[in-house]
Amino acid sequence: MVQPNDDFRSAPELDYDGYIAASREIFGCFSYARGTNIFAGRVRPRRVLGFAAVDLASDAVRVDRTKLDTRRDDMDYYFVGAQLTGGLTIIQNDRVVNAAAGELVLLDSTRPMTLVPVQQAQWFGLQLPRQNLVSHLGFEPQGGTCGRGQAARILSQLVLDTVGNVEPAVASADDYMRLVVYDLLGALFAPPAPLCSRHTDKLFERVCGMIKDRYADPDISPREVAAEMGISLRYLQKLFTARGSTYTHYISSLRLDHAARLIECRALMKTGQPLSDIAYACGFRDYTYFARGFRQRFGTAPGAIGAARLR
Repeated sequence: MVQPNDDFRSAPELDYDGYIAASREIFGCFSYARGTNIFAGRVRPRRVLGFAAVDLASDAVRVDRTKLDTRRDDMDYYFVGAQLTGGLTIIQNDRVVNAAAGELVLLDSTRPMTLVPVQQAQWFGLQLPRQNLVSHLGFEPQGGTCGRGQAARILSQLVLDTVGNVEPAVASADDYMRLVVYDLLGALFAPPAPLCSRHTDKLFERVCGMIKDRYADPDISPREVAAEMGISLRYLQKLFTARGSTYTHYISSLRLDHAARLIECRALMKTGQPLSDIAYACGFRDYTYFARGFRQRFGTAPGAIGAARLR
């Protein structure tokens, strides 16, 4: 269960103008509606897991970000907020979402939104660069979406456990943790749309073209292919699954087909080249694995295909 950040209560209390100024510096332009003439709020910026982050709490009864606001400050980011206490109703992209304590909400800074606290709410959130997130996920998530379930609990706890810790001295630690955050967000906010559209077909063609160019490299991995294509490993796997295949099956088929052609040339030219050399040249590291896959694909052993063609 996500617990409120007790240390946040020691942050200085801000009046209405101070709260607007502090939040605008981080998030851009918002309008805050007061329930009474007395207003109090807290804003505490920080860095967590390499992201800009913030603690938020206020007496506002409604918060709006209009189309004019989005044009005026031109801020381009996603904000994933962990609801710590209270409740919140969020309206964005024609969605109405009710977030309770322990749930995550994804907001898009480029789209108008309305936030209505059900009770006095405390939030902790991360500001995510749009370009980096979209490039990693391979799709553009929709703001105004609530994330629930195990992935939401893991991400919330990961972020909150890091709040009280000292920032890591090694930059690569933050780089790794950013990828973890992106992958969890991909699990939470992946679109339900089918992965067989004109756009995804073109992307899949580029993926296959890259694998065709590099299948003979035994070190090529699906993670490397995904990174070079600017998508997540999870999204790469989904592209193949939607087409009834897998990355492993596709690259193995390319390697085996090429090996069969080389074995035919070996028989015709009577070079006597070791079959193991052909297997290694096609990207296989293990000859036994190659021979087993060859028999499954062609119904015969590698050494028999050339002899059959000669006969």
